[in-house]
Formats: sequence, structure tokens, C-alpha cells
Amino acid sequence: MKLILAVVQHQDASSLVDALTEQGFRVTKLSSQGGFLREGNVTLLLSVEDTQVNMVIKTVREHCSTRTRYVSPMPPIAESGEFYPPAPLEVQVGGATVFVLKAEATRL
Repeated sequence: MKLILAVVQHQDASSLVDALTEQGFRVTKLSSQGGFLREGNVTLLLSVEDTQVNMVIKTVREHCSTRTRYVSPMPPIAESGEFYPPAPLEVQVGGATVFVLKAEATRL
């Protein structure tokens, strides 16, 4: 048995959860926040059999896309009277980060 943790961008979460549910997987959805862009993410938890891991990862790939976004960095500290506006940085956002862990289920 495996525990899959998938951290996905908020925009991709609904379609991914729908697809996983249609395939018969039980999904727990947790709100989370990224550290770099401070944006909302969704962390999905799934407990699956070892043979189902590849199917879940394939579904995640199909529903989570990478996007390009421009962010403004913090203004640099300059001498008094000097100001150089920082140029926006191009960053890739989206996609998914997936962790697959060994798990043992116990019903209480």
C-alpha cells in the first residue's frame, strides 16, 4: 500500500479531484500555501495499492499544467536618492509535486 501526497496549484485541483474520483480513488483535499510565491495550493492525499501508483501519477500529469508567470522581486536597497526598479522575474508555476510513501493501513 502507498500513500500519495500531491501538491498542485489551486487552478488544477478541481479537475484533478474529479478525474481521480471518477477512476474510483478516494481523495482527501487540504488547503496549503507555497513558500516562494505565497499562493494557495492544494495538497491531495490518496491511499492506493502499489499497482495503482502509476495510474494516479498519469492522471496528475494529465490535469496539472505548468504556467509561466511574472513576479516583481523586492526592490533592492539603494543609497538615498537612488531607485532602480527591479525587472519582473519569469517563473514557472503549476505542475505538481508528488510524494509516494510506503504506508500501512489499520482500521480502528
